[in-house]
Amino acid sequence: MDETVWAQAGLFAVEVALFRLLQSWGIAPQVVAGHSIGELAAAHVAGVWSLEDACAVVAARGRLMQELPSGGAMVAVEATEEQVAEAIQDHPLVGIAAVNGPRAVVISGAEAEVEAAAEELARAGARTRRLRVSHAFHSPLMEPMLERFAQVVGAVGYQEPRLAMVSALTGQPVTTEVTDPAYWVKHVREAVRFADAVSALRDNGVRTFIEIGPDGVLSGMGPQIRTTSDTGEADTGEADAGEVWLPVLRRGRDEVRALLTAIARVHVRGQAVDWDQVFAGTGARRVDLPTYAFQRQRYWLNPVAASRAEHLGLETSGHPLLGAAVELPATGGLVLTGQLSLSTQPWLADHVVAGQTVVPGAALLDMAVRAGDEAGCGQVEELLIETPLILPERGGVRVQVTVEGPDEAGRRVFGVYAQAEDAVSGGEWTRHATGLVAPADTGVDVVVAEGGELLVWPPAGAVAVDLGDFYGGLAGRGLAYGPVFRGVQAAWRRGEELFAEVVLLEGVAVAGFGLHPALLDAALHVAGLSVGGEGLVLPFAWGDVVVHAAGAVTARVRIAPSVSGEGVSVLLADAVGGLIASVGSLVLRPVSADGLTAGRVRDGLFGVEWVPASLGGQPVGNDRWVLVGGDGGLGLCGVGRCFGGVGELVGVVEEGGEVPEVVVVCAVPEVGAGVPGGVRGVAVGLLGVVG
Repeated sequence: MDETVWAQAGLFAVEVALFRLLQSWGIAPQVVAGHSIGELAAAHVAGVWSLEDACAVVAARGRLMQELPSGGAMVAVEATEEQVAEAIQDHPLVGIAAVNGPRAVVISGAEAEVEAAAEELARAGARTRRLRVSHAFHSPLMEPMLERFAQVVGAVGYQEPRLAMVSALTGQPVTTEVTDPAYWVKHVREAVRFADAVSALRDNGVRTFIEIGPDGVLSGMGPQIRTTSDTGEADTGEADAGEVWLPVLRRGRDEVRALLTAIARVHVRGQAVDWDQVFAGTGARRVDLPTYAFQRQRYWLNPVAASRAEHLGLETSGHPLLGAAVELPATGGLVLTGQLSLSTQPWLADHVVAGQTVVPGAALLDMAVRAGDEAGCGQVEELLIETPLILPERGGVRVQVTVEGPDEAGRRVFGVYAQAEDAVSGGEWTRHATGLVAPADTGVDVVVAEGGELLVWPPAGAVAVDLGDFYGGLAGRGLAYGPVFRGVQAAWRRGEELFAEVVLLEGVAVAGFGLHPALLDAALHVAGLSVGGEGLVLPFAWGDVVVHAAGAVTARVRIAPSVSGEGVSVLLADAVGGLIASVGSLVLRPVSADGLTAGRVRDGLFGVEWVPASLGGQPVGNDRWVLVGGDGGLGLCGVGRCFGGVGELVGVVEEGGEVPEVVVVCAVPEVGAGVPGGVRGVAVGLLGVVG
């Protein structure tokens, strides 16, 4: 199937079959378009060719291309069409093969010249990526086949399309143009103007795009193509928020489930679906809506959030780890508060570091993301983890995220604090993380383009990493992850880049999180492969973090050296390249097992404990009390004054003198040692009074 003679025939067959299947279910399009070989399938279903003639054209196209000499190359470039055209003007055997977006262009042609042009573009700052292909499609290297292909397309019959059709050759609606054999000869040689075709479809009112094919590649590129205004200039925004792209098949997904999901989404957007035909012959039947037992809706507020809201006027935040939030009118800041424990968040028990249950750095990050959202700041510009947060086996900890007022640029300083839940009022808090949140940077073209790189999976040129005892090896380094955090399914390496596929354990609730900490933490497990040594390594510093889409349960991950040269960058995308989250830089730092103890939140209750003291004949103490030795007698001392014995102390009391704030008994003789029992009782009584 990697050979183009079979790949083109296979794509055509799958696309036509899927179209006819949807047509039999009552789903009929208003307009069709296609990308390269897909435009031949679009032309057939629009009525341009009969099935027999379409098959003859497709078979000849693939066969003639296959017979061309190999050795061509294709490279995807992150640059504008104008920049690319300028770079290739001195390379006659290189052409633009596709314009898939405002900064998504593919060049194609003779290998040496393509590589030279790509290097020139890379030096100018453009990202480039070579595609895995057998021939240089849509390039000057196609010209030797054009004459023979013209004979084939000139021998078949044509009809004017019965469905509206948009051309990816011209980027405009077409009618009689596609009945000219010369159109299809030019179609082999010239660029695929997919971005223009999408804009034309939008201009004609299309908002529901159904991708007919074996994967969702176009559904990943389409939403990134910006709309076009009446002046012809690209708008600053992306595609209409009411627009959807629905691939009917997804690589690596169950075909029936993917197909039914797509048509269900078509149905809820108002398109009629003949459900009787969909379920004909399957034995399916209509059922009543779920009864009350299946309505998993909690009516009572979280006890912590409710009590704090009642006493402090807090509003619930909707975040699973932060129950409530309150604004600070004096400073323009805010505070979010919550409680963490193994009883209320049992999934945290699966994150064990050096024998301690440690709240993952990804959880602290997600709290910061939520705090930033509450403050109107969509980007965590910086987060430094100062002290790991360790959860006790019993009980829990209070957590507060404080966000200060904005500076001139709108950035805000934040801190993540924790305290034992039974700490006394006014007790000490430990700061575990600090950083900056800022308004989200809208210039994410580079990150979006990198997300598009994950459309090809596994990535071209990447070598699989053996994960046979991956988590066993991490356990040997002190990272003992339970089922919730064992999300790495596969990993690949390509030079300095690492790729992974991560999945959240089924049944783990993601509602309320920006990005569930267990999914992000699993992505970071692979980052450890780039850190040498056998020690314990944990996230330390995060930079330029943006969560682009909530609710993810699976992700494709790319880890590469950061642009700044410090640490790595992390990118999470879905199966069609849709961006989930981006981390501009992440620095991992080795830690010792002993160093984790600093992260334990101290018990807020104090106990009485006797500590032996060796006097050595000299008084010891501080400005509050002094211990003085005795040689069979009784030595007492208070603030600023010492007493030779009980008798002297009692005398002071009887005369109405000042009673010491603190009295310490250093040597208490046994009864019968010459000290009156009554006097001893007085001393004990005083001790009881002053503590």
